[in-house]
Amino acid sequence: MQTPETNEVVVEKLIYGGDGLSRMDGRVVLTPFVLPGERATVRPDRSKPDLLRTKLVRVEEASPERVTPACPYFLRCGGCHYQHASYEYQLAQKELILREVLQRVGKLTIGEVEIVAGDPWGYRNRSQFQFRDGKLGYLEAGSHTMVPITHCPISSPKMNEALAVLQEMMKDRRFPRFVRAMELFTNETEVQVNVLETEKPVAKHFFDWCVESIPGADAGALDYTVGGDVFRVSHNSFFQVNRHLMDRLVAVALDGAEGESAMDLYAGGGLFSLGMTRRFAKVTAVESGTSATEDLKFNAERAGVTLTAVKRSVEDYLGTLTEAPDFVLADPPRAGLGKRAVGDLIRLKPRAITIVSCDPATLARDLGPLVGAGYQIVKTTLVDLFPQTFHMETVVQLKIAG
Repeated sequence: MQTPETNEVVVEKLIYGGDGLSRMDGRVVLTPFVLPGERATVRPDRSKPDLLRTKLVRVEEASPERVTPACPYFLRCGGCHYQHASYEYQLAQKELILREVLQRVGKLTIGEVEIVAGDPWGYRNRSQFQFRDGKLGYLEAGSHTMVPITHCPISSPKMNEALAVLQEMMKDRRFPRFVRAMELFTNETEVQVNVLETEKPVAKHFFDWCVESIPGADAGALDYTVGGDVFRVSHNSFFQVNRHLMDRLVAVALDGAEGESAMDLYAGGGLFSLGMTRRFAKVTAVESGTSATEDLKFNAERAGVTLTAVKRSVEDYLGTLTEAPDFVLADPPRAGLGKRAVGDLIRLKPRAITIVSCDPATLARDLGPLVGAGYQIVKTTLVDLFPQTFHMETVVQLKIAG
């Protein structure tokens, strides 16, 4: 029932970011936790001349794809966006969103999209948690308000074990009440505990205490096995968060890669680089982070493979090259490759390029000029590394025409 403070809308589609889009009085209306085709009562939240952000009051007419969320904190915790939809429907919607963004931003029409999915629960190996008033939890979406939790259905079993231990430790007067945020990272044997935000330094004896019940809590790095290779992952090094799909992500990204020479851009600790050394005689791995570069070198030496590790920004390194390798793999951050790196790739013209992207908008922006310069998209794969959320990982394989 509509009141002066509420409005009724019919949802047209889901958009990247997790919201449902509808229209009212010539304006776009965005609402979280709805599905296409649903009729819903919404309350205005934030307004711009052509855009109205709203909060869901209630669903008046539900989609047949709507399901009961598995998590008691859904709708309050800001971590998940799609638990109200069946998993098969989530995947279908992500493909539609990917196609729409590539068309709208990059003017690109793609063919078949292969979808790679795993268990949509218990997949996260790394998460950040807030601490307030003797409780731990996540922040609400777009807020500094904490939602206390006892467990997290998308986090791995070992992560939830560690959460239970921390909750018991918080009852003890020895627990440092001045800690505001921690990150947990696990290989399902050990759990690394990293203090991210604190009002004063945390003493070593806290980590010694943690280790009594959380093996690995004081570790500066953990070993993580993917596809038969063991990777040292240090505290400040990036690593993929979906423990179910890392093997398959690497396989998809390197599928069909061949030649004499290859380059891994934004190489991190070498998740793709090590596999590339078994396909190419010469591999160059470019990474700007100090911690990740040291992990990369260590991981290659331990695996008994040969590669050249370059500690430099991708933009600066590409600008120095005059010859292209046969194959380039790029796994950039959310900001994408950017104009400068794309320009150098077009100048160098490697025979094949694979982009591993976590943001379809920046992916579309990067792909547009590459396709315009003669590259053809030969395969697109959506690897669902982030079930229950709007986030998606896309692997696009390109080859130069002719």
